[in-house]
Amino acid sequence: MVDTKSNDPFVIDVQALRKRARDNMKDGAVTNNYGGNTEAAVKVLNDALATEIVCWLRYTFHAITAQGLSSEGVKAEFTEHAAEELGHAQLLAERINQLNGKPNMNPEGLATRSHSQYVEGANLVDMIRENLIAERIAVESYREMVRYFADKDPVTRRLIEEFLAKEEEHADDMNDLLSAHDPEPKKS
Repeated sequence: MVDTKSNDPFVIDVQALRKRARDNMKDGAVTNNYGGNTEAAVKVLNDALATEIVCWLRYTFHAITAQGLSSEGVKAEFTEHAAEELGHAQLLAERINQLNGKPNMNPEGLATRSHSQYVEGANLVDMIRENLIAERIAVESYREMVRYFADKDPVTRRLIEEFLAKEEEHADDMNDLLSAHDPEPKKS
């Protein structure tokens, strides 16, 4: 344990540290100084996992089905985003596992666990718009998660911060595409 009450230099009780490591090996990466509630963290991360899977499905569908003269560049962007969302899902599943949780990748109930929705869109502009909406939801969700994990779980917080940066980039990409393909966007 680190002595935080005195002005002494950084000191760790190495013998106690070693004993706890041996006594609690079954807990894997979760140590006694984990600052959060692992069950609550797993629930939050499983909801984020569902969101990423839904986003991957939506982007993949859009990349395959988008049509029109100007669709090729948009399809390429959808494909790139789909791959990144799938990567996020895999990293979330790994983090859940590290926290001794079970990644919930069961398709049953996926849409109800997800923060975003799976909307196909009637045309290219609708697809772009739905992806922009989903990215804006992801940005807000991840900002809330960053605040939630804060100092309780810095590893998860940093992971979520990386996702947040990527989702902001995705939202910016979708906003640019929407501006290019829909000169008069609808107000929400």
